[in-house]
Amino acid sequence: MDLIQLAVPFFILAMVVELGYGILKGRNTYRLNDAFSSLMLGILSQARRFIVLGVGGWMYAWAAQVTTIPQWSTHSPATWITAFVLYDLCYYWQHRMGHERQILWAAHVAHHQSEDYNLSTALRQTSTGFLLGWLFYLPLFLLGVPAEVVVTVGALNLIYQFWVHTQHIPELGWLEWLFVTPSNHRVHHAQNDCYLDRNYGGVFIVWDRVFGSYQRELADEPCVYGIRGAIRSWNPLVALTHIYRDMLNDMVRTGSGRDRWRVLWARTGWQPGDVRARWPREKSDLADFSRFDPEVSTARQWYGGVQLLGATALLIWGQLTPLSDATAWLWWLLLVWTGVATAGWLHGQPTRLMLLLDVPRLAGVAAAIVTTSLGPGWTVFAVLWLLWSLLLLARETTAATPDAAASA
Repeated sequence: MDLIQLAVPFFILAMVVELGYGILKGRNTYRLNDAFSSLMLGILSQARRFIVLGVGGWMYAWAAQVTTIPQWSTHSPATWITAFVLYDLCYYWQHRMGHERQILWAAHVAHHQSEDYNLSTALRQTSTGFLLGWLFYLPLFLLGVPAEVVVTVGALNLIYQFWVHTQHIPELGWLEWLFVTPSNHRVHHAQNDCYLDRNYGGVFIVWDRVFGSYQRELADEPCVYGIRGAIRSWNPLVALTHIYRDMLNDMVRTGSGRDRWRVLWARTGWQPGDVRARWPREKSDLADFSRFDPEVSTARQWYGGVQLLGATALLIWGQLTPLSDATAWLWWLLLVWTGVATAGWLHGQPTRLMLLLDVPRLAGVAAAIVTTSLGPGWTVFAVLWLLWSLLLLARETTAATPDAAASA
């Protein structure tokens, strides 16, 4: 049973309620472009699991075959309670190292790129964390915690973290001493100097108090969300790969063999001296900070919303439908293409360029509708979605044509 999948309807409902509450109170914390970016990364993260089994899955399966470690009883409440607490301790160290070491930050950074802070930010997840994240949970296996218990308490841990991504809930009194709350997690997502790299717990904030990484939210220091090296893009591929790209560039450019490999495990943000002298990375000036928010037409905004709706439906369809390996890869690539193309529209890229990128995708969707047995309900939805998309593109193209003629 996939608890994350079961929780998705609750996530969606909660985001709608938060959006409505924010509008009603005159304090809306959502922007379409930023929410699209966050939710698209969440969609790709969920879809990735259907085409690539996490390295941890392979390792746990192998270890179970070659070891005889006694397993804890899954019928004992003590097993579940202890495993839940120990999982969060492992998560604390995975999360902390994910901020402090470059190779791990490369996977985790996607979750922190949003310059807004709302429930959609919670769903902004990486697609590459499966590569090394499993290492931090090996102690649970060595203690004899059954794999199904680790998976279940891990899912519960992640579900708990959803509700703390909001600006509408203030400090919660004594709960702040024990649990991760919206207030102390806002600190974690802030890039202010006094908040940077603090509050790593998933469920329990106790770990931060014990290991010296706790910071309270300060009334006179409003949180500035995002990362110091802002990517200024909605493109999911940029979001998922930019730190890997930076590390690769540093490794190629440095003349020091020792520094070449140090890049991988160095403190986050570190560069070899010779590289930093010629290619220093720009960091945000918080004294003059402005969120990335390119202005685009209403048609483009609507188009972004419609594509997000389509990507969500495509994810659900893929989760509910048995897919061959080849079809699963095509399904995943279509989701990536949707994310990249829609990001271009919301970024304000030229209409002609975007049509060259996006029309083939919509043609591919049309071909899939004709050749795939979707069932009546899915077929009707797909056709209506495609027509709506084409209508919005036609409106955007018509609006762009006079501008192009005038500039010529």
